[in-house]
Order: sequence, then structure tokens, then C-alpha cells
Amino acid sequence: MLTNFYGIFLLLLSSCLYQNPNNTKPINKQEQPSKAVSTEMPSKPRKFKELKLVRIIHNSLKQPPSPISVVEPAINSPKSIIYSKDGSKFYVNSLEGHTTVVFDAKTLNKLKEIRHAFNASNNYLIKDNENTVFDYQYKQVKPEYNYFLGKPVEGCLSHNGKYLWVTYYRRDWDPKAESPSAIAIINTEADTIVRVMPSGPLPKMIACSGDNKYIAVTHWGDNTVGLIDISASDPMTFNYVAHIVVDYRLKMNFAANINRDNDCGNCLRGTVFTPDSKKLLIAKMGGNGIAVIDVATQKYEATITGASLNIRHLLINKGNLVLSSNKFGMVQKGNLNAILSTNLSAENLLPYNKWESIYVGLGARTIDITEDGKYVFACVNNESKIVVIDAQTMQKLAEVAAAPFPVGMSISPDGKQLITTSQGRDSASGSGNTVMVFEVVYEGE
Repeated sequence: MLTNFYGIFLLLLSSCLYQNPNNTKPINKQEQPSKAVSTEMPSKPRKFKELKLVRIIHNSLKQPPSPISVVEPAINSPKSIIYSKDGSKFYVNSLEGHTTVVFDAKTLNKLKEIRHAFNASNNYLIKDNENTVFDYQYKQVKPEYNYFLGKPVEGCLSHNGKYLWVTYYRRDWDPKAESPSAIAIINTEADTIVRVMPSGPLPKMIACSGDNKYIAVTHWGDNTVGLIDISASDPMTFNYVAHIVVDYRLKMNFAANINRDNDCGNCLRGTVFTPDSKKLLIAKMGGNGIAVIDVATQKYEATITGASLNIRHLLINKGNLVLSSNKFGMVQKGNLNAILSTNLSAENLLPYNKWESIYVGLGARTIDITEDGKYVFACVNNESKIVVIDAQTMQKLAEVAAAPFPVGMSISPDGKQLITTSQGRDSASGSGNTVMVFEVVYEGE
């Protein structure tokens, strides 16, 4: 019954892109790719008008074809999107393709494929052939642990955009993600990998502190966080300085049929440093709230409770902590200073009950916010749509259909381009392997 799932989706998309409460117009089939992404912020406040779909990128021909569709085989289970600092390029982490695909943000043409494949020919990327960190052990016995394919999941920029950090869900020969994984550091000027560092099991989120002193690597696999000192300029000098446990450390001993996306303890996910770089906040997607880590002492301090559970993503915007709750379909915000005003102690569960909330639909995944702080965009996975929210009033402005089932997104630095990824689901034949590019239109522009 689901054989033509994606073809039906494209047919419906071509005839009627979306409906929203502001009566925004459906897409013009002949719409051209969006204008150049500018790094200049607008001189006056902008009012959101609509989203226009301008390109659908998928890894194989879909029927019926759409006039704005292109085929790119390197897109294979796309997970996340990261823009370059100047907004001229964007990077798509293609998890099952073991590739980060680089696109020109203006032309939407592919510029390069960065393959996450390691063997004797590029062993120099791994300092002293290091293959583990802290006390992590391998469950497998292999002659060379650093010969592997990496599965890229998430990413972040450091050093004013010079380096792109990409986490590997796991090494390809570690099916249950029980062994140390790794992280790639990419020079964004040449779009080449300059170093590969080991990590704990199943790293997903990664974040850079605002003062550019630390990278935090959040291990979904065992309730821990690795803190890396990046205060120097040479990637080969970056080094781990702390291994922080949130509540308890999960033992790497799983049955053969285990699903590590579910059996992950606290399932640590959303990760963000506070603007002063003094605290690190981490969503306990499988736990009871938001973990707080003190950067100076490198200690887990407390858990903030009171928000909807199953928290997936965290962002900070204009003094507010903004989050998405996957299971309950919520986007919420709370005053950051008020949240952190109580004395913090690892013995404490600290309730904060002044969240402002909006229901966007089941499966609220990645969120992103325009740099002027005015608009929040949310991927709603279960309902295959993107929702646009006024960040101040927390009211829904629009929603637009997305390829099944959206999971990742990123808004360009100038706020004029939005890109989403859809991995799909095994239960929905023909879904997934899709990247969608939207133009964000503002009134009077």
C-alpha cells in the first residue's frame, strides 16, 4: 500500500504545497532557486510572509517527477544541515552514505563530497593513530580499529567558522554502537578533513562554547559528555580535558537485537553552552529534564525539570532557553536567568514552571531560530511538516508540508533560506533520502 508513498507525496506537493492560518500562497511550480544568501542582517525589523519551496534534492528518481526536483545519489539518510559562517555554503550530513555533501547556497549545486572513510592512505589524520579516549574499550577484536567508515550525524562550527566538527553515530563495523566512535574536524576553506579524534560510544550532538575554548561532545550511548580544549589554533593540539557523567554511566553490554536509539539511558541529545560560556545545558531526551554542567569545574550540577519530557533540541535566544519536546509535540521557552537562578547541586531536581509553550504536532525534532531572534522553525516528524513560530508571542504563523519525515533543519545566517532533511522510515516505503530548500519570504522584500 505504501509502495508509491513518495510519488503520491510529490504529486500532492506539486498541486497544493501547504495551508496555513495566514493564507500564504502555494508554491509556483516554476519557482527558481533562491537568491544569494547574504551575510548582512536587515536594517529594520522584518515580518514573515511565507515559505516557498524552491528545490527538492533526493537520491533517486521519484515518480511522478517534480519540476523542482534534482537527483543527488550522495544524499543517503540525510541527518543534519550546517551552514558555513558566511552562509555561502551548506553541509548535509548523509548518515548511511558516510559522506558530508557540500552545496553552494546560491546555485544549490553540489560543490564537493567529503567521504568519511579511513584506512592506511589517510591514517595521518589520526594523531599517533589514537583509537580510544578515557577508559573506553572495544567490543570487537580487529587488527586496525582506525580503518572504518564513519556515519555523520550532527555538526557545529568553531574558530569563527574555520572548522566544522562532525560526529559519527558509530564506526560502520560496530552495529550496536558499543565501542568508541569518532569525530571529524573539517577545514571549511578547503572542505577537507584535517583531523579525526576518538570519542565515546554513539556521539550525537556537538557544540562549541561562545568563547571558542571548548567543544562539548554529547554521548547518546552512555550518559556522558566529553569536553575538548580547542583554545589553540592547530587542530592537532586539541585535546580532551574532561569526561562528565550525567546521573550514571551506562554499561556497554547489550543483547544482539538491541535498538541503541531506544536503549540509551538518559539519551543525551540537545546540547548548548550559555552565552557567557559558563554553563553547558544538555537535554535528557530519555530522562527527566535538562542537565546543567559547570564548565569551570567540569562537573554535573543539577537537572532542571518542569518542561515537557522527551526533550530533543535546545537553543538559546534573546535570554530565553528554547526547546523541542518530541513525544509531546511542544516548542517551549523559558527565561534563562530564572532557570539558572537557584543554587545548583547534583543532588537537586530543580523545577521551573514558567515555560511558554506552543503545540506544533507530534514528533517535534530539530528547531532553529533566525539570527535576529524573531522566528522559530520546527521540524514536525510524525506529521511531515515545518512550523513557523513567532519567537516573542509563541504563536504559530504558518506550516508547510515537508517530505516524510523531516528530522534536521538549518536557517541561513541572513534568515532567507531554510533547509530540511528527511530520513524517512522503513515502514513507509519510498519515503526519505530527501533534502528540501525553502526561500523564506518577508513582507516588502
